[in-house]
Amino acid sequence: MVIKDSGQMEAGYSLGLNRRITMREIILPQAVRNILPALGNEFVSMIKETSLLSAIAVSELMFVADTVKAATYRTMESLFIAAVIYFMITWFVSWLVSLLEKRLERSAKG
Repeated sequence: MVIKDSGQMEAGYSLGLNRRITMREIILPQAVRNILPALGNEFVSMIKETSLLSAIAVSELMFVADTVKAATYRTMESLFIAAVIYFMITWFVSWLVSLLEKRLERSAKG
């Protein structure tokens, strides 16, 4: 792994830390804090654009909505319920990501 800015690695060495501990305790926490917003947004986009929910052992939501629609001929109600469920899941994931960002921000300040 090539590090362009060697200042952090030199700071770790000056504290008497080896390369592994410097990476784990100094460089990686800062990297995670910097990439977390983009990673969280990407995860929410994956939930919205694909059916990531089926990989989490939840039935395919649109398939169930289509099944209900075919059985009851209530198109708008089944699609509205599916949209509300998708909204709740993406809101919950966004809330968790923002909670984690705030926690990491507090730990960086303190």
